[in-house]
Amino acid sequence: MPLPLPLADLLRFIAEDAPSGDLTSSALAPLGRCRAGIRAKEQGIIAGIGEASALFSHFGISVTPALHDGDACRPGSLVMALEGDAEGILLVERTALNILSRMSGIATATREMVELAGKVNPAVRIAATRKTCPGMRALDKKAVVIGGGEAHRATLSDAILIKDNHLQLVSLGEALRRALLKAPRDRVEVEVGSLEEAVAAAGAGAGVIMFDNMDSPAVGDAIRELRARGLRDGVLLEASGGIGPGNLAEYARLDLDRISLGSLTHSIRALDLSPEVISRID
Repeated sequence: MPLPLPLADLLRFIAEDAPSGDLTSSALAPLGRCRAGIRAKEQGIIAGIGEASALFSHFGISVTPALHDGDACRPGSLVMALEGDAEGILLVERTALNILSRMSGIATATREMVELAGKVNPAVRIAATRKTCPGMRALDKKAVVIGGGEAHRATLSDAILIKDNHLQLVSLGEALRRALLKAPRDRVEVEVGSLEEAVAAAGAGAGVIMFDNMDSPAVGDAIRELRARGLRDGVLLEASGGIGPGNLAEYARLDLDRISLGSLTHSIRALDLSPEVISRID
């Protein structure tokens, strides 16, 4: 499981939200101490407990998680209980809630896709892409893992992925020759858009072949051709592009190792969570 985002990075989110402090709480101070909490308003998978807890704790708030990353929640479920200075709670609550809501939304969507694919093919893995929110990639990728998916490559520095734009500049065979001089075979992936390109990539030594924006019948034909030529074994096969809940099962039925979905992170729906002040502590 990926580690929580470093505290220094999390504190930058607070600085963004309160560059000169919380004007409202300062105007109403002193507000005293209170008990508060965060509750779920809908069903889903919780993610971001570590990050939210770290922020509250940094500002002197006592945090008691009622749920942990990967746990399911229902409407009304207590996610975490808080106790401490009310001004500290009010300073942190929106940033912490934004992190929890976004990460939980991603984890929930990922779990749904993992379970949908698993009903058809328990062996196929669901992965994220680099279509993340700038500045939030570590949290977005972590949420996918919490939901049961794979992070895939986190950055351009992690692995070689030869895409169609690269192949406009250099031939597939030459691109793979150069790439294999720089990285082991299992770290070299090539994006293909046809049966012919898939065969060429496998024959040239690609360790991972990504069928990009190919419909499921075309992907099935390509996989059968790779198998017939003795090229299927030893290569990881991935499908990506235009895949979602409506057609995921079609791809999961194929002999694929991995299906990557940009929608897990580029068009997420945040899980509905709500903060509440429970009582003042005199």
